Amino acid sequence: MALSRSLSMTSLSGVLPAWDEDQLPVEDLLLFEVAWEVTNKVGGIYTVIQTKAKITVDEWGENYFMMGPYFEHNFKTQVEGCEPPNPAIRKAMDSLIHNGCQVHFGRWLIEGSPYVILFDIGSAAWNLDRWKGDLWQTCNIGLPCHDREANDSLILGSLIAWFFKELTDQLGDKPNVVAHFHEWQAGPGLILSRSRKIPMATVFTTHATLLGRYLCAGNADFYNNLDKFNIDKEAGERQIYHRYCLERAAVHCAHVFTTVSQITAVEANHMLHRKPDVVTPNGLNVKKFSAMHEFQNLHSTNKTRIQEFVRGHFYGHLDFNLDKTLFFFIAGRYEFSNKGADIFIESLSRLNYLLRVHRNDVTVVVFFIMPAKTNNFNVESLKGQAVRKQLWDTAHIVKEKFGKKLYDALLKGQIPDMNTILDRDDFTIMKRAIYATQRHSLPPVTTHNMLDDSTDPILSNVRRVGLFNSRDDRVKIIFHPEFLSSTSPLLPMDYEDFVRGCNLGVFPSYYEPWGYTPGECTVMGIPSVTTNLSGFGCFMEEHVSDPAAYGIYIVDRRFRSPEESCNQLTQFMFNFCQQSRRQRIIQRNRAERLSDLLDWRYLGRFYIHARHLALSRAFPEKFKVDPMAPPKTEGFRYPRPYSVPPSPSASIHSTPHHSDVEDDDDDDEPYDEDEEAERDRMNIKAPFSLGAVPEGKKRSISN
Repeated sequence: MALSRSLSMTSLSGVLPAWDEDQLPVEDLLLFEVAWEVTNKVGGIYTVIQTKAKITVDEWGENYFMMGPYFEHNFKTQVEGCEPPNPAIRKAMDSLIHNGCQVHFGRWLIEGSPYVILFDIGSAAWNLDRWKGDLWQTCNIGLPCHDREANDSLILGSLIAWFFKELTDQLGDKPNVVAHFHEWQAGPGLILSRSRKIPMATVFTTHATLLGRYLCAGNADFYNNLDKFNIDKEAGERQIYHRYCLERAAVHCAHVFTTVSQITAVEANHMLHRKPDVVTPNGLNVKKFSAMHEFQNLHSTNKTRIQEFVRGHFYGHLDFNLDKTLFFFIAGRYEFSNKGADIFIESLSRLNYLLRVHRNDVTVVVFFIMPAKTNNFNVESLKGQAVRKQLWDTAHIVKEKFGKKLYDALLKGQIPDMNTILDRDDFTIMKRAIYATQRHSLPPVTTHNMLDDSTDPILSNVRRVGLFNSRDDRVKIIFHPEFLSSTSPLLPMDYEDFVRGCNLGVFPSYYEPWGYTPGECTVMGIPSVTTNLSGFGCFMEEHVSDPAAYGIYIVDRRFRSPEESCNQLTQFMFNFCQQSRRQRIIQRNRAERLSDLLDWRYLGRFYIHARHLALSRAFPEKFKVDPMAPPKTEGFRYPRPYSVPPSPSASIHSTPHHSDVEDDDDDDEPYDEDEEAERDRMNIKAPFSLGAVPEGKKRSISN
């Protein structure tokens, strides 16, 4: 089914209505952002609100507050307690506290140090039955007693609505309140606030519809049947009807409804029966990822660390050239079909066949970084790293003796006899080391002992396609069923360092409302594969006319059959393997030049628009927005990030550790800075001009 593009970024009232952001009187407003993930890392929404905090604090200063649930451990480790700067907020908190409900205030210790108001759900749980009755009387939504998450959401929402009632009673007409709610867990607070006619502007953002995630996890042909699903029946069969009702009620109660991507906007229109008013794409704090020195060095350094791990993992079978080995990876939640791991494994089998048929000397090592149930590290994996370290120590011992004898001979003015410079003991030590590397089994596919080895989806499909890391395979697989950590005894690398060391990230998702993983690859200058069913892929198709040239390969999973999509993914990976080192360097430079497109300094403007629109609907006599005004944009202008070297050649001369030393036959790949700048102007559409951060009531962070 051809999906309408009417909700794309450039067709939602232009790019952004043309108003002067500085005219928004933030000194006369209070902004509250409500999410279950405030100081509480659960999923991707935590990344959204954490990375966006800095630009929001710069705009709103002392008038910006985040709200969420209180967890003692999170508060002690992530929050610095302090007094509220606004006396009205203090009085509203005291009103709840005097009625037996605990409320905590402080600064969240992240960049920007935003204020947080955290509500202790446990202290208010005695009100649950009464609040369930209020919800039923208000909107005829009943919550079952066994759904702990839904019950906790109602307690949090009731506390937040109570807080807003006390606050607005204290404030009167000024300042006005804007409240932005994220996901269905925050929905009860919005529903109750609106039903009680609390005077404030509300925004609701869905990052993924509840039912959409459930349907796709069940392998439904989701996008071709969006208009055919019986929504109530599907939600009831999955025992989430009450959650779906909360989500849908919040969507229809909000003054402004937003979602994170064009593809999710289409989905929400069918699932929740409201067309989003604004698409608010997820951004990144690009400064965190774009080092001010040359990012190519970081690729080289971290690639060397990955190579060391591979040397140990494949000991005894290291018959491939690591200098001609490419590292691919897929990472994220273990949703086998939603994340596209099924099509990825099938494509790897076909890629292996192509590389063998064409007698290509390139080897591909593929990492699956997806957390699954394990009981410990695989003994063979740990042994491999021990053997590698032992060989390294042996080589250093022999090198020290060799170096000393060579040094003594040269001091005497003699050329040493290479046949006698190593004695019998040295040869014995080396032979013992070589004997220790003998291996009679294949290198393991997984680094851990899996609890459900026989039924695990990844391992079952690896067995089906026969990729067992044999000597003849040009594609090797390593399944690491834990998130990466620098303290791991096996692969001691943080996720960011690991990504920088890889050559290609592959994320052929079927259901991905946004997709932070390819975005993180982009801002770190690593090419990636995504799909036109992910929000990120749609965004890049919208703003880059030739994404593949910039290292963004977009698999068509919307209009092609699974077989055709699989072949397309295979071809993308095979073409990548055919690239010269020089071509890969140029592509990394181009990919990193897209990082500003994903910066919150750009994408935060959509949130500004959503708030302004909500204010105009809640308080039309005070705030005006003309949705038909022409967009404020400079068209096809795109600045070069400061961290990018002018060209690969400049990087070579400025550092001794260039990431990929070009072969002599790679000199036919020209790189002209002016041509690259012209390519950017022709291919990349900036959503709007990058000006100064809107002036707000900025505050200094005191200790």
